[in-house]
Amino acid sequence: MAAKDYRQLLEDLRAGKIEEFVVTPEEFMDFQPIYHDYEYRTQVEGKAERGGELHYHLIKRD
Repeated sequence: MAAKDYRQLLEDLRAGKIEEFVVTPEEFMDFQPIYHDYEYRTQVEGKAERGGELHYHLIKRD
């Protein structure tokens, strides 16, 4: 299976092209450094779900 392009997923999320994406526990160690270095990470929120999946979405601003 090809690795996910996490930076592109973050950009697509911020641009409104997608509403969320999922990171599995197995993927987290690959995702975390990219998320940490992402300039707009304060606009993105992850929510842990049962089974260890993290669902990332854009923080809604009023």
